[in-house]
Amino acid sequence: MGRVLVVVPPLAGHVNPTIALAARLQERGHVVSWVGCGEVTRRLLPEGATVTGGVAGISETTVASIRQRSSGLRGAAALKFLWEDFLFPLASAMLPAVDAAVEDFAPDLVVVDQQALAGAVVARRREVPWATSATTSAELVDPFAPLPKVGEWVRRGMARLAADGGLDAGDTRDLRFSEHLVLAFTTEALTGPLTLPPGSGPVAMVGPSLEAPGGDDPRHGDPELPAGWMAREEPRVLVSLGTVNAEVGATFMRTCIQAVADEAVSLIMVAPPELLGPVPGHVVVRRFVPQLSVLAEVDAVVSHAGHNTVCEALAYGRPLVVAPIRDDQPIVAEQVVRAGAGRRVRFGRVRAPELREVLDSVLFDDRFRSAAAAVQRSFSAAGGAEVAADRLLELLA
Repeated sequence: MGRVLVVVPPLAGHVNPTIALAARLQERGHVVSWVGCGEVTRRLLPEGATVTGGVAGISETTVASIRQRSSGLRGAAALKFLWEDFLFPLASAMLPAVDAAVEDFAPDLVVVDQQALAGAVVARRREVPWATSATTSAELVDPFAPLPKVGEWVRRGMARLAADGGLDAGDTRDLRFSEHLVLAFTTEALTGPLTLPPGSGPVAMVGPSLEAPGGDDPRHGDPELPAGWMAREEPRVLVSLGTVNAEVGATFMRTCIQAVADEAVSLIMVAPPELLGPVPGHVVVRRFVPQLSVLAEVDAVVSHAGHNTVCEALAYGRPLVVAPIRDDQPIVAEQVVRAGAGRRVRFGRVRAPELREVLDSVLFDDRFRSAAAAVQRSFSAAGGAEVAADRLLELLA
């Protein structure tokens, strides 16, 4: 029996893949605990999950505020803001909590999300075997390639963080990639060829980590839609901008409603209902939906190109319309387009007629559905959480 500590940032898309992985490890008799950001982490995990310590003072409001401040940024400015105003401060705040969690929980193995850099620092300093949880494919293809100055600035920042955490001042190893193992929750059918920095460990491309229906994963469940809504004859589309983009997406959401005004397409929209007000009968707005259960019932997805939503949609063979906002989303959106599994629109500029034409194409042009199905097959063959658990346990052998 081994003890596995999972280090996560306060972001649903980065916590979700660890849920099914932990379930597979626990089924085999291993003990799993998480460390992250207090109540945010607890809320994202299934009931009964074990959390060992964490950072106080980082709430959903804190994360939303950071996102709001970055809402108008694009390109190099957005990427620098992500690191300077979120990832590096988060890592510094998490260092003591992660160190204490390792001391208290005494893990045999640490799984570290790529955006929870403190976990990498502590694991290396304490010489505990560790694996990277790569929950966004953008990091696997060098997001700094078109922005080399930002990339060099980030590398210097990681070196400072490593030194602050007790590693040798000359240790310039990339904190995003373990020297032992990189678990990538995707496949090359979506990412294309990988580009990892020197010193990175072997990469296990396992596809999405999804819990089967009936488990504890909150992404399954009753979507509580109006009676008979799922029996509607017209195509159904899920519209989701993720858990932290709803406020900045009100205009885009309204454009989606305008695009289907003729009622030939029905929408399930994930947003605060008060943000959109009254909507027509073929549109349903919910603050939260069990996304995997909904994906099983819809025909396509409109998304901000968040990696979690993209991979979950493709795991169900659903083609996408992607409207990236910031961070890694433009890279993931480009991967979707290159794979032939969807089309891209401009988040802040698309108008209803264009959006309807793009939506119709992914719904009714078989090329998009066929490409999405090809990615789906690659995901299924990769093995998901079961294979991810196998690879982790090889480090414990």
